[in-house]
Amino acid sequence: MGKPERYSVIFTTCGTQDDAGNLARLLVERHLAACVQMTPVTSVYEWEGKINKDQEVLLLIKAKKLLYHEIEEFIVQNHRYDIPEIIEVPIENGLAKYLGWIDEVSK
Repeated sequence: MGKPERYSVIFTTCGTQDDAGNLARLLVERHLAACVQMTPVTSVYEWEGKINKDQEVLLLIKAKKLLYHEIEEFIVQNHRYDIPEIIEVPIENGLAKYLGWIDEVSK
């Protein structure tokens, strides 16, 4: 079974449910991610000197760490934002069978 240090969760946000769904589907179809969860969030941030409050969709991308750079490039090329949020958080522990499943369905 997989070792936890080989996996990560990558966060990104999209402005619409449609954009998030399309990005999630493509990541899974291309075997870059095993699973992408989507949830609505409210984001408060500064952009171009203004404080903004927007409804977004947060994507939690479960993937192999070695695919991070490919996933980052894919998100940048397919995202509507000028500077999309792309943050990787390593998985320190996880159910071995679940981590093994990530191996099975990913590149």
